[in-house]
Amino acid sequence: MPGPHSELLARHRRVIPSWVALYYDEPIELVEGHGRRVRDGEGREYLDFFGGILTTMSGYGVPEIVEAIREQAGRMVHSSTLYLIRPMVELAERIAGLSGIPGAKVFFVSSGTEANEAALLAACAARRSSQVLALRNSYHGRSFAAMSVTGNRAWSASGLSPFQVSYVHNGDRFRNPFGATDDASLTEACAADLREVIETTTSGDVACMIAEPIQGVGGFVVPPDGFFGALKQVLDEHGILFVSDEVQTGWGRTGEHFWGYEAHGIVPDLLTFAKGLGNGLAIGGVVGRGELLESIRASSISTFGGNPLSTRAALANLEHLLSADLQANAAKTGAIILSGLSSLLGRAGIVGDVRGKGLMIGVELVEPGTRTPSASSATAVLEEARRAGLLVGKGGLYGSTLRIAPPMSLTSEEASEGLGILSEAILAVDRQVSAGG
Repeated sequence: MPGPHSELLARHRRVIPSWVALYYDEPIELVEGHGRRVRDGEGREYLDFFGGILTTMSGYGVPEIVEAIREQAGRMVHSSTLYLIRPMVELAERIAGLSGIPGAKVFFVSSGTEANEAALLAACAARRSSQVLALRNSYHGRSFAAMSVTGNRAWSASGLSPFQVSYVHNGDRFRNPFGATDDASLTEACAADLREVIETTTSGDVACMIAEPIQGVGGFVVPPDGFFGALKQVLDEHGILFVSDEVQTGWGRTGEHFWGYEAHGIVPDLLTFAKGLGNGLAIGGVVGRGELLESIRASSISTFGGNPLSTRAALANLEHLLSADLQANAAKTGAIILSGLSSLLGRAGIVGDVRGKGLMIGVELVEPGTRTPSASSATAVLEEARRAGLLVGKGGLYGSTLRIAPPMSLTSEEASEGLGILSEAILAVDRQVSAGG
């Protein structure tokens, strides 16, 4: 007899477009969560190492966040930015102060896609240019404009674009095309490539470069520290603005810094955020130099961005994150997972690369003895881990990278538990591949 999951899947397929992806051969519904654990619609419990794509940042059912949502929902859920919204102003003040950007102002929206749209609008308005630089293998959202600066074919549904976009190299140590053997030479080669791209594919008056400090959907690709500092020196020669897409890297997830850009010795002109700030509620935004955001001259509002419920929840979540020092916890627990997974290099032939910072870790799977991506192995590990009670993500340009990004409140015991399950899943698939199965 069909269970709740199969019945819901049949209904899903009747009314939801087929391009809305679902994980697993037998997709699951998540109905309840506590801490770092979730329960599905058939009563199975899992340790969550993906957090709704890095969105459940502080964990499930955090008492002070839940209480803030309940209290605000009992008073007012929505009013729009046509009226003063106290929690929106308070949250903007906190984020402006934390951003590191002098004289910062903040505009709230409902998602990372909208945040990147707003940043691109501000940059293009300020520079009076529709030329944009983006990174290869990048992902910036699913809207028309955000998709047009996404350097990953798997997520580009249309070749049409409102921008003239030039794509530059992303500092991928594992797959760099320059044959660079160290971080310094890789960075130097990418900076030289950027200069040539500007000189040969643009008219020079480029509006901005938009970049993720660590590429998220692209498979947690981590460029060398200082990489964007070298690129920004080239940008500064031409007055080109730098937009740091911190939708996945922000709020201390990398462990070593609060923002991903801080690993590169720079301060961006504009910074976008979303996902983890709301710990599950929809919120995003752009924070940047005041004069840049003021360059948008037309009237505008945000119907849902900055609404009382989302901003009140985000304030409670941000205060919890800071008071509990979840950044330091991400560094500690992430080191446990990264070290353990790195030990699989050389032991499991399907493991080509292990990379990451804090609780943002990627494991790129390959055909044994090569650098040929193996999406089938990644899918097999995803399934094996789920059967053993662990949820992880998958991505990368070739769909061959496991994405590990638990809530930042993960305990050391849970880090070791999840590491054990994932390691065994990888080794099990490696044995199957080696046996030709």
